[in-house]
Amino acid sequence: MNINEKEHIVQATQQWLDDVVIGLNLCPFARKPRRAGQVRFVVSEAEREEELLLDIERELNLLDVKSTDELETTLVVVPNFLSDFWDYNQFIEWVEALVKRSGWEGVYQIATFHPDYCFAGTEPEAPENLTNRSPYPIFHLIREASMEAVLERYPDPESIPENNMARVSGLTEAEKRKLFPYLL
Repeated sequence: MNINEKEHIVQATQQWLDDVVIGLNLCPFARKPRRAGQVRFVVSEAEREEELLLDIERELNLLDVKSTDELETTLVVVPNFLSDFWDYNQFIEWVEALVKRSGWEGVYQIATFHPDYCFAGTEPEAPENLTNRSPYPIFHLIREASMEAVLERYPDPESIPENNMARVSGLTEAEKRKLFPYLL
């Protein structure tokens, strides 16, 4: 993959973060670290499970040595692998095992996003799936201490998923086409 391809992938991911996640306020905690330049975007060229696990482990190690002022969170973008949502969903277990095996349980959590994201018990075209749909498969590496700190100050964090579902359900078809062009 050349530098232009990687730049295009990062730009598409940044636009999704800015327009969908922050723009629709799906994650009320994303705006501040994004504005402060504390979000790292990494394009993994992995095409096999082992390669991707190494990339994710490398990024978790980086989070371990960087202060939150330098680096709050990382999005590992996977453009060449796990395009099938079922395969992606199965791979999440590997990532969780890596976190546990490395002693990072309770230190980091992984949020997951995919172009074909589908919550259990929903139809693929259900609007609520848009809350976790992204231009590429993404593993979002989150510091649990940072998440706990912002949740303590956020009024009614339990309402976030419900608010997100209402927000994306209320989008017009034109808004969906604009925000999610990669889904067409």
